Amino acid sequence: MKALVTGGGGFLGKAIVTMLRERGDEVRSFSRNKHPGLEELGVEHFRGELNDAEAVTKAASGCNVVFHVAAKAGVWGPFKAFHQANVVGTQNVIGACRAHGIRRLVYTSSPSVVFDGSDMEGVDESVPYPNHFEAFYPQTKAEAEQRVLEANDEELATLALRPHLIWGPGDNHLVPRILERGRKGALRRLGHRECLVDTIYIDNAAKAHIQAADRLDIGSRVSGKAYFLSQGEPLPIWEVVNRILDAGGIAPVTRTISPQLAYRIGSLLEKVYTLLRLKGEPPMTRFVARELSTAHWFDISAARQDFGYQPTVSFDEGIDRLRAWLKDGRY
Repeated sequence: MKALVTGGGGFLGKAIVTMLRERGDEVRSFSRNKHPGLEELGVEHFRGELNDAEAVTKAASGCNVVFHVAAKAGVWGPFKAFHQANVVGTQNVIGACRAHGIRRLVYTSSPSVVFDGSDMEGVDESVPYPNHFEAFYPQTKAEAEQRVLEANDEELATLALRPHLIWGPGDNHLVPRILERGRKGALRRLGHRECLVDTIYIDNAAKAHIQAADRLDIGSRVSGKAYFLSQGEPLPIWEVVNRILDAGGIAPVTRTISPQLAYRIGSLLEKVYTLLRLKGEPPMTRFVARELSTAHWFDISAARQDFGYQPTVSFDEGIDRLRAWLKDGRY
């Protein structure tokens, strides 16, 4: 395998790159910034923006599989920025595959592409895309996912993976946000319901991408499909948050506000930030209020059956590894 990993220096991207190198595959990374750690792994690195079709096409030259991991994530920001990175960027990746005759494209999607603001309990991949999104990230990721799946044909095999809440040592998004807000005492439980959520440990997410790529080919069982990925052990959302806080030596969240109030606050803050053109991200948004007050756990039997996905690191073991990593002061 000679693989191109977009976002190869990011949290998930680097985990995929590392696993590919460990088994002897040639790997090339494409991202905006330089990542010295990749060079130590023997990875060829190309720099550029996803919305630059020429740069993406150049990076894909000579590869036979693409892991499209890079994206603009987040719950706040201008639509254009999300659209350029997530939609235009993905279209450029598809175009690069076609330009070089690359037969396999694995796209990193998100379960949020089918989130309609209500509970998602044990749903499988048959659940439809919603008619309305309350954030540009899931909206643009949904459009990008559809383009990837529609691109599956007799020349290019594609699939989309939907890992939910990736976390673990090296996390530069979810864990830092939880710890930062926990230290400030800025976290609140939303309501008193024990909403179950799925998460996925970083090693399990990376391994699933490689397993899926190995099974992917023109006309294969996995081509043209989307798959949910998780630990397969849903837990109450505030247990997950408090276990991560505990790993960082921070007190648990005990104070509560109603989901309805959180949603109203999020709506107001979005208007204020937009009107006043404030920098940064509102401390609450409508999308986050919905996410924190609803259940999100998924049927992952399709991934198990179609490409042999099996979580090898449990939630408890992952927390122990995270605790050790945080204790070493690496964050």
